Amino acid sequence: MPSNVKYSIQSLCYLTHVFLNLSPGGTPHIVSTCMYLLSKNIIQLTRSCALIATFALPLAVRTQAQTATSSIGPVFVIDMENRNWTQPTTDTSAPAQIYGNAAAPYINSLVTPGNPNAAFVSYSSHYHHVLSTPSGANPSIHPSEPNYLWQESGTNFGVLNDNDPYGSNKQVQVLANYLAANPSVSGQNISGLLQSAGIPWKSYQEGIDLLTTGNTNGNLGGTFTSTVAPTSIWTVPLASFSGTSPSYTNPYNGSHQYNFACKHDGSLFFTATNGSTITTADTTPNNPAVMHYAPLEQLQADLDNNTVARYNLITPDQYNDMHTALSSGFTYHGVHYTGDLAQLAQGDNFLAIIIPRIMASAAFQNNGVIIIWTDETEGTNQNDFNHTLMEIVISPLAKGNAYVSTADMTHSTDLATLQKIFGVAANTPSGFLNDAANPSNGSGATDLSDLFLPGVIPATIAAPQESTPAMPIWAFCALGALVLFLGSRFLPKTQCVR
Repeated sequence: MPSNVKYSIQSLCYLTHVFLNLSPGGTPHIVSTCMYLLSKNIIQLTRSCALIATFALPLAVRTQAQTATSSIGPVFVIDMENRNWTQPTTDTSAPAQIYGNAAAPYINSLVTPGNPNAAFVSYSSHYHHVLSTPSGANPSIHPSEPNYLWQESGTNFGVLNDNDPYGSNKQVQVLANYLAANPSVSGQNISGLLQSAGIPWKSYQEGIDLLTTGNTNGNLGGTFTSTVAPTSIWTVPLASFSGTSPSYTNPYNGSHQYNFACKHDGSLFFTATNGSTITTADTTPNNPAVMHYAPLEQLQADLDNNTVARYNLITPDQYNDMHTALSSGFTYHGVHYTGDLAQLAQGDNFLAIIIPRIMASAAFQNNGVIIIWTDETEGTNQNDFNHTLMEIVISPLAKGNAYVSTADMTHSTDLATLQKIFGVAANTPSGFLNDAANPSNGSGATDLSDLFLPGVIPATIAAPQESTPAMPIWAFCALGALVLFLGSRFLPKTQCVR
């Protein structure tokens, strides 16, 4: 074999090896290698690069996505309510399941292989209620609020009710009392860990901070309108409210009903993130935590301006999260639903509107992650493994095409994953928040990594490491196009080596 041809093949093999083993900090190595080979033989290098640009570049780009752990973009968690993903057909006491239900066409399109909506989707078929066991003979963590506390902290602090943070039962005080009696339990929460680490987080709650007909903030009472209140009078929503107002129209379901529930945002129960004390709620605009809470209407502006936080919690009101049916029912895709199926259709409609909006944003396209989640199982023997919850991940970094994971997962799995993604450790022996150290009851998955491409979710909690930025994908493409042009324009034609 002629030496120049042999060298060209060697160059191709070596450069292909480099490109296929890209890492976020690998660009300087690639550049130095290219410069060395360029000084040796520019013609052979150009031919080699042309081949690499044609055949190896797509694999290189894919490998970059697989290994770029620190490239995970903003995370959006959408909380939905009181609905099983799957359940035994014999369980007639449970609300209708989501999977395969005609009243939830959008959600089901996400988990249908080959459907365009499923391109970036992975989901779990074995996502269980916290502490569930195959038989269901285990502690029962219900109703809703204990699961939202678990979402934040990996435990329910002994809470088994839906009381407001500072209502007559003073739930924040209840948590403080539990922690005093159980010193081995961490009182930290994921939003608080992010805040301490300087990582931006925000809770978008539907129905809060709306202007009343008296030009006050609806969080504190009054007749609601559809106008968002000026930011100067926003408050942390520490009390639940609901009602009907002819001056208010819900932008998703078109009704005049509103229904905000504190129990569906766990961060409101921790003094580290609610800006108040154990005994006293600060409902003034001067509350230092106001910056972390926003009306859901603000999300679109933040998406448009690319100013969303790194961690974003999205909670629909109780008419859009599948919790409560509208009083007059709901017409969806030409079918009028009432009762249980109306709840499901209302939630599906909400997701069908908000998810495409998030996916169209620069935040999502920059390796963003959307997690759709239901809080608790329902029905007879609801804590067994035959009752599962919805857990859907949408991301450019997901395995995609409705990939289904059969690994056992719980809310603790999500919590452990978030701690790994953001590199925030708790003051516990393991660094994980309470049961997040045991995210699937001792078996199955330790995080959500099975839903993502290999290497996306860090194996451990570690502070994010700075590395030399990887060469942008567009730069690789431009380089490949330039090399192909120069090779075809100026190099002599040769026969293929056989």
